[in-house]
Amino acid sequence: MPSLRWNIISSGGTAKTLKENSIECREISDVTEFPEILNGRVKTLNPKIHGGILAIRNNKEHAEQLRHYDIETIDMVVVSLYPFEATINKIPKPENKNIDQDVVENIDIGGVALLRAAAKNYKDVVVICDVNDYSVVVENLKNNSVTQELKLTLAAKAFRHTAYYDSLISTYLTYEKFPTQAAIPLKKISGLRYGENPHQEAALYSNGIEQNKPAVISAKQLHGKELSYNNYLDLEAAWRLAHEFNSPACAIIKHNNPCGCSESADVKDAYLKALSCDPVSAFGGIVAFNKAIDEDTALEISKLFVECVIAPDYSKDALSILMKKKNIRLLVQKAPHKEEKNATEYRMMSYGMLAQDRDNQLLAEVKSMTKRQPTEKESEALDFAWKISKHVKSNAVILARGRQTVGIGAGQMSRIDSLKIAVEKMKEVKHGLDEKAFPLVLASDAFFPFGDVVEASAKVGVTAIVQPGGSMRDDESIKAANNNNIAMISTGMRHFKH
Repeated sequence: MPSLRWNIISSGGTAKTLKENSIECREISDVTEFPEILNGRVKTLNPKIHGGILAIRNNKEHAEQLRHYDIETIDMVVVSLYPFEATINKIPKPENKNIDQDVVENIDIGGVALLRAAAKNYKDVVVICDVNDYSVVVENLKNNSVTQELKLTLAAKAFRHTAYYDSLISTYLTYEKFPTQAAIPLKKISGLRYGENPHQEAALYSNGIEQNKPAVISAKQLHGKELSYNNYLDLEAAWRLAHEFNSPACAIIKHNNPCGCSESADVKDAYLKALSCDPVSAFGGIVAFNKAIDEDTALEISKLFVECVIAPDYSKDALSILMKKKNIRLLVQKAPHKEEKNATEYRMMSYGMLAQDRDNQLLAEVKSMTKRQPTEKESEALDFAWKISKHVKSNAVILARGRQTVGIGAGQMSRIDSLKIAVEKMKEVKHGLDEKAFPLVLASDAFFPFGDVVEASAKVGVTAIVQPGGSMRDDESIKAANNNNIAMISTGMRHFKH
């Protein structure tokens, strides 16, 4: 910036670019009187650079040492770090721990050291790590108004920048499931209108390390207003549930719980069957599909007010129909990536965080618990209902016929209360299903500590049950099932969802 009378010191590659653009600068090696070595791995790590940055300007001892060693002060540090994030999103993390050398070479050392040194001495040094801050700083320099407040803001940003950068590196290189120290990279994607409620501020963040993997936060929005905090939570729940199935499936979510789900021969039928489970609750809900939406399905969806629809694709006619509804949000995202064995999920607590394996599994070992074995039709319905139970808040009870839900009880303090809710939901709607062709089955996300759920389910026509098993009182449930000619199987795996 010749007009502002600043002298520029630059490393090799940047110096070449500046000179090609007629901008005068001195190369690092001219200042350090030492050449770049090890193919550029070492160039700025030198006392003549870091001394000039870290010296406290009003410290007489520091000033004396600068004079003694002929070190010039450096009043501004501008760094663009090596593109580690872009590199790892091109080169997936290898399972065999054989890290690609290109990844290693894109770990910046000197740049991070420069930013941290300048940020530490922010009272005397301006530090810039974001190109979006160039114009702000230049304007303040022109007006001679670079305040301590601005310097502090830029310093804090630099430390966040290097912390994020280091967390990307440590996360990529770490294969230990729950390390003693954890660094979770988070990068803001956008602000949100508000959080769960209007008085709560909110924002959306990405972990920055899995940008190429399908996710709700990276889904393409084709239509509708900005997504809300609650929309994202419900979209995630609906998207994951819909993709539990291979055949066309639809999941309708309300307040993070399914109010209906179905798997069928085509998407329209899957939607109508999912809707029939609880059409009242579906109003204002989130709808997810695992297959592309066609015109006929779009016509049916358009009859109901829904907040969001997410699917792998839409036909041209389907989009035309749905886009006529001003407020509906339409998103495109393909199926979730096959989950890594060591995938971890986190949940915040006050001043802390919980970490656990993501619930990627479905069952351990299926065993018959009763005298009667499930029929083929019961088995098909039990398989379907069990997949649903994994996505319903505990205590969960799912009633299903064929491959569609007919009643869901979620999030109750007792399992018998969940059953009562599921039964009431079932009574509210006439599904028009042949009871002989589609026997009523029940799935429970956890075992039965008492026989009450089995006894009560028998009274409403349940003929088969799937549950994890493993209660000290399994015998009570088994006895109740046998007495009511109910087939009951265990999976050996529970699916609490809190």
